[in-house]
Amino acid sequence: MEHVLGGATTEQVRRQVRSQVRRHVRRRLLNTAVALCLTTALAHVGLVFLHVAPSNVVSQRFNSQVDAWIYPLFEQNWRLFAPDPDSVNRQISARTAHTAPDGSVQVSDWVDLTAVDIAAIKHNPLPSHTAQNMLRRSWTSYAELHGGDDLSRSDRAVMMQRYLRNIAADRMAAERDGKPFENIQLRVITLPVPAQGRADDDDRRTAAAVKNADTRLLPWWKVTSDA
Repeated sequence: MEHVLGGATTEQVRRQVRSQVRRHVRRRLLNTAVALCLTTALAHVGLVFLHVAPSNVVSQRFNSQVDAWIYPLFEQNWRLFAPDPDSVNRQISARTAHTAPDGSVQVSDWVDLTAVDIAAIKHNPLPSHTAQNMLRRSWTSYAELHGGDDLSRSDRAVMMQRYLRNIAADRMAAERDGKPFENIQLRVITLPVPAQGRADDDDRRTAAAVKNADTRLLPWWKVTSDA
């Protein structure tokens, strides 16, 4: 009888020990996960601050690390104490090309990607960051790095070219309901923001803006497996 009671007591102790060990492991894992999240959040905030802050010794010293973290997903379209809002309107459109089995090339109509984003934003009290900024900011970064000749002269320029191409290819794949295409081309129309005035002058100001519009046609890009 004493042997049975002793065995039961030993098994109970073992269960308690195992339970304590499991709780200890779970607590350690939870603490580690929380620490990693906090570290990542603090590092992200610090790198974004260095990106948007005026140039200083720290941001210059760690410029490559900051750029590697910020671009292309976390780029900010402002500078601390010096906001730089857009002064023009841009209409970004895309079309695709597909080579049929008989060798003929089928080119799609232009699709206004900017209009798709505007439709997702209009009357939406909580518009997504994707609809508001992804396409617009990817084009701005591309234009800053490529000038007017569309030649990529740095690794970052190559990255932004692929980023813009992949965004456009993803949008066009959705617009075309999965129809295949091998090449894509972008067209960017830049219109100056009309000056403020009387309501009855809206048509005249709009016509003037269209007259002064600048159209830029990008080269055909091949859509690869990473697009």
